[in-house]
Amino acid sequence: MTAPPTSEIVYRHTRIVRIAHWINALCFLLLLLSGLQIFNAHPMLYWGQAGANFDRPWLSISGGFPDLLTLPNHRDLGAGRNWHFFFAWMLVINGLLYIAFSLTNRHFARDILPDRQELKPAHLWEQIVHHAQFKRITGPAAKRYNTLQKLAYVVVIFVLFPLIILTGLTMSPGFNAIAPVFLDLFGGRQSARSLHFIAANLLVAFLLIHLVEVVVAGAWNEIRSMITGKFTVPPAAPEQTP
Repeated sequence: MTAPPTSEIVYRHTRIVRIAHWINALCFLLLLLSGLQIFNAHPMLYWGQAGANFDRPWLSISGGFPDLLTLPNHRDLGAGRNWHFFFAWMLVINGLLYIAFSLTNRHFARDILPDRQELKPAHLWEQIVHHAQFKRITGPAAKRYNTLQKLAYVVVIFVLFPLIILTGLTMSPGFNAIAPVFLDLFGGRQSARSLHFIAANLLVAFLLIHLVEVVVAGAWNEIRSMITGKFTVPPAAPEQTP
C-alpha cells in the first residue's frame, strides 16, 4: 500500500512583501472607489487634448457609476479628489519601498521574473490549459509562483502601475508645467484620462482573476500565507502502482 501524502509547511512570503501586499490592496480599493466618484463628475471619455459636453466621446456611461461604488460622498468631486490623491501617493511610496526591497534581496530575480524555460510556447500552453481547467497546483510546484502568475505580476508591476501613475499625473496642470513631455507622450490630457481608465479596468480584471485563483488554490491557506507567511504545501497525489 502507498503511504498517504504528508503536508509540508513552508515560509512563503517575507514580512515586507506581506505588508506591501495589504497596503496595496487597501490603497487600490480606495483609489478605485474615489476614482469612480471623480469619473462621475463627467462620465465620458475622449481621445486628444480636449473633451467637453458637445464633443463626441468614445465612451459614455449614462448617469455614471452607482453611488454605492463611490467614495467618500455622493457626487462630491472635491472630496473624491482629496481621497484619490492621498491614497495615490500612499500607493506610490509603498510601491517604491517594495521595489527597493525586492531589488535588494533579489525577490524580483528569484521569485517573479520567469526564466527562459518558462517562456517556451509549449510550457506556456500547458500552464494556460491547466488554469483554464481550474486545477489546483500541488506538490513542490505550489511552493513558488507559476509562470502565468509571474507574467501577470510583471505586467502589473512594470506596465500597468507605472501607466496608471503617469497618466494620473498627466491630468494635473501643475505636473504638465513641470513635465510637459507626458502630454505629448500620451496624446493629450483627455487621452491620458482614457488610458488611466483603461489601466484601472485592467487592474480590476487582474484582481478578479487573482481572487478566483486564490479560491481554486485554497482560500484559507493562501490568505493565511499572506498574513503569517506560512503556507501549507498541498501534497501531490500519490502515483498509482499496478
